[in-house]
Amino acid sequence: MSAESSGASYAAAGVDIEAGDRAVDLMKEWVKKATRPEVVGGLGGFAGLFDASVLKRYERPLLASATDGVGTKVDIARKMGVYDSIGHDLVGMVVDDLVVCGAEPLFMTDYICVGKVYPERVAAIVKGIAEGCVLAGCALVGGETAEHPGLLGADEFDVAGAGTGVVEADRVLGADRIRTGDAVIAMASSGLHSNGYSLVRHVLFDRAGMPLDREIPEFGRTLGEELLEPTKIYSLDCLALTRTTEVHAFSHITGGGLANNLARVIPDGLHATVDRGTWTPGPVFDLVGSAGAVERLELEKTLNMGVGMIAVVPQESVQAALTTLADRGVDAWVSGEIVDRGDHAEAVTLTGDYAS
Repeated sequence: MSAESSGASYAAAGVDIEAGDRAVDLMKEWVKKATRPEVVGGLGGFAGLFDASVLKRYERPLLASATDGVGTKVDIARKMGVYDSIGHDLVGMVVDDLVVCGAEPLFMTDYICVGKVYPERVAAIVKGIAEGCVLAGCALVGGETAEHPGLLGADEFDVAGAGTGVVEADRVLGADRIRTGDAVIAMASSGLHSNGYSLVRHVLFDRAGMPLDREIPEFGRTLGEELLEPTKIYSLDCLALTRTTEVHAFSHITGGGLANNLARVIPDGLHATVDRGTWTPGPVFDLVGSAGAVERLELEKTLNMGVGMIAVVPQESVQAALTTLADRGVDAWVSGEIVDRGDHAEAVTLTGDYAS
């Protein structure tokens, strides 16, 4: 045996460059669909290019950035063999953080880390990300697929993404705009979104021993299909609100639940009261609670409980806001109001019981 044939190689270490190249070829058609007129060049460069001259129309443009992942929901995707839906989750988690300050998402990049490159699998993940970007109105300008043999099992993977948006400086939304008497408008979630899956997996799999292929009558589909329901992407809906009526703040309801996330935009001296009786959480939340004997407070600290985004608007904007959201197919309702802090120790209080 020659020294050349017996020497170490990248392939022998577990990295398949050819598979990576094939994955890029497969994903190109999807990336082309997730574009904007400002995107310069195509897939394959070392960096994505975006024509920043679009910012000239702003008086004082502020760039907003956000990054996130999908969390342990990727384990459900892996076990189900369904890889595109988590791309929607990734985009939703990033762009809906951007839009909270009023920023229009411009572009995203992604990072996919795998134990072994299966080209079709990687392409399916990117397909979902690209489709999510289309729903969010932003471009997918680049990304990275990294193969980590020895650190991840051949079937294991994770995804993350980063996004950039822009907002006019004098139109930044947030706590400083909120006033006593403002209304709290809730927008329905599509399910669990991408939060709390460590609790969900522990309860449903470790404790209750439920299989992913179990048909759940309340869901009208299998448990796995329900758990993979993609995160709703609200960015274009929120931007539509800012164009049609006055909005003071948004709050993206992610890890930590409604109260903790809404509290992030409530200014000192004010308080938000939210009436649970204005909505009914979906059956998946009941299942997690009952299967694990999880107390309501713990569920509310972990899951969105059926509300994925909050808009805080002045009372005179309520009807216009609800009409805009209804016209866009978003289920929304007035769930509370902003009052003086008074004796409240916390910034947000959830009152009453959920509607049955």
